Amino acid sequence: MAATLTYQYSVRDRAGKIVSGQLDAESQASVVEKLKTMGYAPLHVSEKKSRGMNTEISIPGMGTKIKLKDLAVMSRQFAVMINSSLSLLRALTILSEQTENKELSRVLDEVSNDVEAGLALSAAMGKHPNAFPPLMVNMIRAGEVGGFLDAVLLQLAENYEAEVKLRAKVKSAMTYPVVVFVIAILAVVGMLLFIVPVFAHMFDDLGGTLPAPTRVLVFLSGAMKIIAPVGLVAVVAFFFTWPKIKHKPQVRNVLDPIKLKAPIFGKLTQKIALSRFSRNLGTMMRSGVPILQSLEIVSATTGNVVLERAIKDVEESVRNGESLAKPLEQHSVFPPMVVQMMSVGEDTGALDAMLHKISDFYDQEVEATTEALTSLIEPLMIAVLGGIIGSMIIALYMPIFGVFKLIQ
Repeated sequence: MAATLTYQYSVRDRAGKIVSGQLDAESQASVVEKLKTMGYAPLHVSEKKSRGMNTEISIPGMGTKIKLKDLAVMSRQFAVMINSSLSLLRALTILSEQTENKELSRVLDEVSNDVEAGLALSAAMGKHPNAFPPLMVNMIRAGEVGGFLDAVLLQLAENYEAEVKLRAKVKSAMTYPVVVFVIAILAVVGMLLFIVPVFAHMFDDLGGTLPAPTRVLVFLSGAMKIIAPVGLVAVVAFFFTWPKIKHKPQVRNVLDPIKLKAPIFGKLTQKIALSRFSRNLGTMMRSGVPILQSLEIVSATTGNVVLERAIKDVEESVRNGESLAKPLEQHSVFPPMVVQMMSVGEDTGALDAMLHKISDFYDQEVEATTEALTSLIEPLMIAVLGGIIGSMIIALYMPIFGVFKLIQ
């Protein structure tokens, strides 16, 4: 069997525009033949040479990740091209060439090759579960069967754009408190390791008994010499270990219920999960994906095991021919408003529209909650940081004030 090589090419498309790219094939002749079947006029085809020291090095586990934003942009561009009557192969080739994400470009190249070999688009994308989520694959399958692929792709784009917008709001709201918290920790550790020892040495020279706050501070300074290296190793170990274990059932079964019960952030977590659930389910139902299949896929996309179990109960209820909304009443994570709106949607036959209304409502709730939290947390963090640093400074200067009193 002949070895597959990578060939660079430049072609002229039907509009007369020169397009460049690369393809994997067994020979130069097969590349030319493949380009002609795609509607291009080949101008130049040559084997891609190795660049020696300039060759890109790929480290396992450190590759370019395909983000939700990349999928949103790809879906919208794909929809526009399909709606403009471009062939599927040509659209995939253009997407592969113009995407900025190298990993997505590579995957789209493989999808294009599979489609050219006769595989359905959804089946070709299903071979890359790390790149294309099950929600996307199943919606595209429904669009292929129903003959409305461009409409499905637009719905996917809107769905992912809404999710990206929601994540961006939460991330921007939480950035400031996290930065202040990290600075506070670094400031305290820095003072205990470098400033307090200087004062402690001076206090030893003075003699006498130190005030209780100063003795506590000196003790913490000595302990920090042991705690700091151990803490640094623990943080590095956590950084490398957490991504590998955070999705394990044993970890999620413990942490996910705690997230929902947290004093301040529990309600925010619940609203984000409900927004994601209702948006994904509404989008899949509007695209014609069967309800049982939609529930099975959506249960895995909520991001919280508590909601996942509740949706599994709903799936079982629907499988037995019962109502979709009724089982949700038994789960406190679903507010009465959500249950009633879904029930009305079932009765009126407009469940997908009702689910999108629920999603829009909780998107607004998340935005309002994050803004309120930001306005509350910012002054609190500043006050806490000032209080900690100020207390340490006062504790350091208390013995010096005592010496001044003795001199007087």
